[in-house]
Amino acid sequence: MAESAGTSMREGTVAALVRELAAMLVSASIDDAGREARDIVAAVHEEPRFWATLHENDLVVAARAEDARRAARMRSAGAPFAYAVGVAAFRHLTLRVDERVLIPRQETEQLVEEVLARETTGLALDVGTGSGAIALALASEGNFDRVIGTDVSRGALAVAEGNAARAAGVLRATVEFRQGALFAPLSGIKARVVVSNPPYIAHDEAAALPGSVRDWEPPVALFGAANGTAIISSIIHEAPDVLQSGGLLALELDSRRASLAAELALADGRYRDVSVRLDLAGRERFLIARRKDE
Repeated sequence: MAESAGTSMREGTVAALVRELAAMLVSASIDDAGREARDIVAAVHEEPRFWATLHENDLVVAARAEDARRAARMRSAGAPFAYAVGVAAFRHLTLRVDERVLIPRQETEQLVEEVLARETTGLALDVGTGSGAIALALASEGNFDRVIGTDVSRGALAVAEGNAARAAGVLRATVEFRQGALFAPLSGIKARVVVSNPPYIAHDEAAALPGSVRDWEPPVALFGAANGTAIISSIIHEAPDVLQSGGLLALELDSRRASLAAELALADGRYRDVSVRLDLAGRERFLIARRKDE
């Protein structure tokens, strides 16, 4: 047993790297540093979280070890875990993420579920696609003919395009990304679905956000003018111009603004079946509506 323990701690093994990273994280007052060190090593190998524990004696190639050290340094500086390791899980996908895009969250996975429960064919538009998470999930899980994602940020689209290339083997629909604000790159298009996780936080709410969000995630994807409602309002008023008769609008929203978004949709007059759906925590989170028949 002594020989086995000594072997597991030798330089260059998974166990030795975990100990090194844990020491770095302890110095930065990161909670449960040992667990997080194991998670980092697993993530840079693109393996499940328990991988490092099961592979303590494996040797780590130099490039992966350096990736892990870089991730630990970023975590020590306050970066969110997903940015530090450069990947995030989203439904059945593993996506590359960095500071150019929002980190995909569980609520957005539920937004995809809300869409797939209602529409799975035709053309789907993901407005403000960011990492491409929604577009790629729809393209891999639905039976859509085509999915188009738009974003004002060229950097975000570069991340999305890279994720599309990584996911190519599981995509069941053609995926295209276009640069421009909201619907500007979509002239002449009619779609069955418009889906979006738009910026919906008011600028004066920034101080209440966790530092890992406020200081790291892209402001253009977080904050909206007019008390967080400007882009929500624009999407609601512009979506009927690109939706087919009976087409679906699905938006992820802050619980403080979901009811207002429903009121905007009802006041627009071109929607039917307007409803607000709850997230898994019971908060008002999603606006669902259909384009009235023309």
